[in-house]
Amino acid sequence: MLGEERRQIIMSLLRRGGVHTGTVLSEKLGVTRQVIVGDIALLRAAGEHIVATPQGYMHAPVRSGRAVRQTIAAKHTPDLASLREELSLIVAHGVTVLDVTVEHPLYGEITGSLRLMSPSDVDVFLEKMQGSNAEPLSVLTGGMHLHTLEAPDQETLQSLLQLLRLRGFLALD
Repeated sequence: MLGEERRQIIMSLLRRGGVHTGTVLSEKLGVTRQVIVGDIALLRAAGEHIVATPQGYMHAPVRSGRAVRQTIAAKHTPDLASLREELSLIVAHGVTVLDVTVEHPLYGEITGSLRLMSPSDVDVFLEKMQGSNAEPLSVLTGGMHLHTLEAPDQETLQSLLQLLRLRGFLALD
């Protein structure tokens, strides 16, 4: 199979929805995971909106309409329970956690794509974190971090921000 044909198949799979790991794509297409990583890079360079999340690759077409994005400054303790509570509150409100960013003294901003949209996305993310003995980026900054959030409308976002403030997850000062 030629590269162009393989990339068309990858886009067809991604456009159907869901999340697809590089490993699963490589098995379906009979190539190495590294070939898939290269194909994804070429597709992105060609203008396809593909996001790599902790769950795998997904097609993320540009949304139009009333969707609202906002970056918030958040802070919580480094324990898993606090992280789960923060992320679960956000997705339970129908808001997507697009990414997390921390300020590193050597590298500057470090951003990780999350694309957490549901409680099951949060569960998978946290299971992968535990399974790989990884820590959240916020451990680099004493719990301080930024999230880019996407809400269906301004009212939903404001309601969530009020709840996050009440629960002590917003970094106010």
